[in-house]
Amino acid sequence: MGHVNNARYLNWVQDAVLAHWNKIAPADDVATKAWVALKHEITYRKPAFLEDDVTAQTVLERFNGARAFYSTLIKRGEEVLAEVQSSWCCIDAKTLRPARIGEHLRMFFFPQGE
Repeated sequence: MGHVNNARYLNWVQDAVLAHWNKIAPADDVATKAWVALKHEITYRKPAFLEDDVTAQTVLERFNGARAFYSTLIKRGEEVLAEVQSSWCCIDAKTLRPARIGEHLRMFFFPQGE
């Protein structure tokens, strides 16, 4: 039918969330932590087609313990194609066990306070 597979939206969300983490978190945290998706809730507004140039805009809404909650918009220009709410588990890159997100990260991700 010419539209992208629904799984592609999840790739876009994952790429956006990981890019957000890698850009903002301190190098030590980026090197020692990894992320596992726990849940995605996608509201599809309009289809994306194979040749579309899309962007994913993501915002970290909050984090608690080892969990982070993101909101992502998939857009074609100014047109919203999908809205995604997702939760992620922070894990220790060596042990692969859940890792608490340190409170020191609040100042990086929420500089004006939460």
